[in-house]
Amino acid sequence: MIAFLLIISLCGFSVHGSAIPTYDIRLQSPRIVGGLDAPDGGIPYQASLRTIFDSHFCGGSILSKNFVLTAAHCTVGQYPAFIKVTVGTNSLVSGGQSYAVSKLIVHEGYDASLIANDVSLVKLAQDIVFSNRVQPIELPAGDTEAGADLVLTGWGRTSYPGELPDNLQIINLKAVSVETCQSLYSGINQVFSSQICSLTKSGEGACHGDSGGPLVENGKVVGIVSWGMPCARGYPDVYTRVHSFKDWIVKNQQ
Repeated sequence: MIAFLLIISLCGFSVHGSAIPTYDIRLQSPRIVGGLDAPDGGIPYQASLRTIFDSHFCGGSILSKNFVLTAAHCTVGQYPAFIKVTVGTNSLVSGGQSYAVSKLIVHEGYDASLIANDVSLVKLAQDIVFSNRVQPIELPAGDTEAGADLVLTGWGRTSYPGELPDNLQIINLKAVSVETCQSLYSGINQVFSSQICSLTKSGEGACHGDSGGPLVENGKVVGIVSWGMPCARGYPDVYTRVHSFKDWIVKNQQ
């Protein structure tokens, strides 16, 4: 069973079918702890999922002109009309372009109790206009191994509890093996082979608000921020392994 007050998903809040945000501590996402301001315009694939009131609640990755990749727990139970996607800015309060959402595609095997198969696609109502600051990111050709160098970006909290940052944050991380991750979370929550874990040291990692955002290896999106022990307390952060869901992602963009 999940430790209800300890395990949290990494998004800011969830709408759950209402225009007014409601909180679920287990399904909230962290902000990056121990990171730095990302270079301006340097993460052109980064997306911010927001309510129609312009409140950021999850991150995402631009895959194409009309699809954004994110976590299932960011979109399950929500209505497209209550969400917009903002791209092309490192700031939560200024700049960028916003797009209406036409459809939310949640993985049919998503299990909220285990936070498994935590992947979804956001289809936009209009095509994204690409530029130097707005570009899609590719899916991985191969799988991610333990020890891989990873890059995480997001607007999650920099401390717990704390406030969301205005500037997009970036941090370099290392992948740890699924076996190590399973051992560290033994008796707390199940870790699956379809997930990637990262850990450097206590004080570095994801926090509330990062959910759904991109974990990148060699310029490819390999992970989707899913859940963890808030925040940067020496436990691995857990991501949906994009390679495990690549066929599903490609099929549902057609």
